[in-house]
Amino acid sequence: MADLTLLNGLDEVAEADWDALLPGGGRPLDPFTTHRFLRALDASGSTGTGSGWQSRPLVLRDAGRLIGATPMYVKAHSQGEYIFDHSWADGYQRAGGRYYPKLQIAVPFTPATGPRFLGQGRDMLVQGAIAIAEQNGLSSLHITFCTPEEAEALAGKHDLLHRVTQQFHWVNNGYATFDDFLADLSSRKRKNIRKERETAQGPVTIRALTGDQIEPAHWDAFWQFYQDTGSRKWGTPYLTRNAFTLLHETMRNDMLLVLAFNGNRPVAGALNFIGRDTLFGRYWGALEDHPCLHFELCYYQAIDWAITHGLSRVEAGAQGEHKLSRGYLPTPVHSLHWIADEGFRAAVARYLAEERRAVDEEIEVLTAYGPFRRVQSED
Repeated sequence: MADLTLLNGLDEVAEADWDALLPGGGRPLDPFTTHRFLRALDASGSTGTGSGWQSRPLVLRDAGRLIGATPMYVKAHSQGEYIFDHSWADGYQRAGGRYYPKLQIAVPFTPATGPRFLGQGRDMLVQGAIAIAEQNGLSSLHITFCTPEEAEALAGKHDLLHRVTQQFHWVNNGYATFDDFLADLSSRKRKNIRKERETAQGPVTIRALTGDQIEPAHWDAFWQFYQDTGSRKWGTPYLTRNAFTLLHETMRNDMLLVLAFNGNRPVAGALNFIGRDTLFGRYWGALEDHPCLHFELCYYQAIDWAITHGLSRVEAGAQGEHKLSRGYLPTPVHSLHWIADEGFRAAVARYLAEERRAVDEEIEVLTAYGPFRRVQSED
C-alpha cells in the first residue's frame, strides 16, 4: 500500500529517484521541477528560513520506492507566485481570518507552466496536501501554473477551484528562420521589429551563451543586472548570488544567457531556461540604457534561438501587453485553489467565474489585435 510522507526539503529524497518521476525521457519538459533546480533554491538560501518559502515536498512511496511527488511550500506571504491572491488575503484578514501561513504547490519565483504532480498518485497527493492544511488550521492550498491537463482533471474535485489567467507566448509555426516569422506579420509590424532590432544591435555586441560558454565572470555581471531589476520590481531580489553559482554547476546546459557588450564590458543580459520544446524567459537587467535593447535581448533573441534549435514555443514570463506587437499572443494559464472556509470559498468561486469570463474576452480581443497578417493580400 502506498504511503504519503511530508519531507523537510529536497535533501531528503535522492535526485535520481525524484527525476525518474519527470514525464518522458531526455531533456525535461521544463527544467524547473528537476531536483537540481529546486534544491539549488533551498541550498542557496533563496527559499528556506526568512524567505517566506519553506520547502515541504510531499512524496508517495510504495514498498519504499518513490512513485509520486509534488513540490510544496509553506508560505508566509504571497510574493513570488505570479498568480496573485493578495486581494483574497486582504479580504479574509479584514473579515477576521488568518490567511497566512498557507500551502503552495509551485515552483518558487517561476511563472512557467509545467507538471505539478510527478509520477503516480495525483489524487492521493492532492488529498494529502489538503489534509495537511486542515490538520494544521491553514487557510488554503494553491496549485499554481499547473498544466491544462492537471487543471481539467482536478477542477471541481476535492473542492478545488479552477482559476484561469493569461500570459503572452510565442508559437513557432514551422519557421526555418527569423525572416520566416516576420513574413507572417503585417507590413507595419514587420518593419517596426526590423527597426527595433537594428536600433538595439547598433551600439552593442550580443552573444547568446549556453553550457560551458557561460563563465563565472558572466554571472558576476548578470548578478548586477538582476539586482537592479529585482530591487525596482520586488524591493529585494528573490534569488541569492549563490543560487546562480549552484545553477551554473548543475544546470548550465539548461540555460541560455544572452548578454550585450559595450566593448568588452557586459552592460545588459537576459536569462532563459531551456525545456524540451519550450524556451522560458526568466530574468532581465541592464546597467546602461540603450533603446530597444530590452526587446532584442528578451524577445527577439529568444525567438531567434528557438527557431534555430527547433523549439516550438517561447514563454516570456508574467504580464506585459507590450509583448503582443512582438509576436507573443495571449495564452490561458491555469491554477487550482482549495479554501478551508466554506463561506470564503463560495465568495472566491464567484469571483473566479467573473474573472474567467473577463480573461476569455480579453484573450479574444488581444488576439484580434495581434501583429499577424489577416489576409494574404495585405502586403
